[in-house]
Amino acid sequence: MNTENGYRILLAEDERGLRDIVGLFLRKNGFTVDAACDGDQAYSYIEKNRYDVVILDIMMPGKDGREVCRFIRSRYDVPVIFLTALGTESDITEGYEIGADEYITKPFSTKLLLLKINALINRYHGLVVKNGKVAVGEILIDLPRRYVTVNGKEAVLAPKEYELLLFFIDNKNIVLTRDQILDKVWGMDYEGYDRAVDTHVKKLRMALGSASYHIETVIKAGYKWTC
Repeated sequence: MNTENGYRILLAEDERGLRDIVGLFLRKNGFTVDAACDGDQAYSYIEKNRYDVVILDIMMPGKDGREVCRFIRSRYDVPVIFLTALGTESDITEGYEIGADEYITKPFSTKLLLLKINALINRYHGLVVKNGKVAVGEILIDLPRRYVTVNGKEAVLAPKEYELLLFFIDNKNIVLTRDQILDKVWGMDYEGYDRAVDTHVKKLRMALGSASYHIETVIKAGYKWTC
């Protein structure tokens, strides 16, 4: 089995056999995978975790894949792949209109799925160099090692600052409130003050040095990562 590449995928599929097969395949290719058996469980995972790609079946119990995709698009900037038996032209068109980045019909090739996933990660995160290394402008992130450099020089980040950096990059060009940042980086059970975000943003900016311009303060709103 390959070493983890640092990317996390949510797989929402109600057919257990297919869910197990796809999940095992993705894990063998280095991904961390959370598997949801229906739309309601997918909702719960999305609200609690940060994902690099979300794979959705459409016909699921509870909330269907279309509803989950609309929810994602209303709040997050994450790649979405529909993996479904619905393959008519109108189904595919609707999928893209809702906000899917890719639409794959069953039966499908796992190799094709892997290619689509990697292409989306490249598009959303910047250039994947190799072995889980991602370049975002002058910033290079070695995801398996949690090691960050700016223009070739190490940027020493505390764990929360590292998670904050990834969260910003995952949600580039989106204004993030302090509450949203607290929920995703600190967790929904955090009972401290929202000004903790400001303190860690300040430390992150200092660590990034010349690349700190990516973090924009939005008055009376929060912060935004700009490319």
